Amino acid sequence: MTRLRLSRRLDKAQRGNLGDVKPVGEGIFEMREHFGPGWRMYYAKRGDALIIMLGGGNKTGQESDIAKAKQREASLED
Repeated sequence: MTRLRLSRRLDKAQRGNLGDVKPVGEGIFEMREHFGPGWRMYYAKRGDALIIMLGGGNKTGQESDIAKAKQREASLED
């Protein structure tokens, strides 16, 4: 069930509907899903169209997941 809901969320994002999103700093954004433990998916934007998924997790490990997403984004080449 979780995998299906998150997959549907990513499908919607690909069509331009990002839904409930919150900036978490340094150009990283959090797509929030309010079910179960509170799933989060982290991404960065490049230009007007390209979105790079940087990771995900749930509310319990949120701080660590955000730190990892920021590290991944910093390591990407433009």
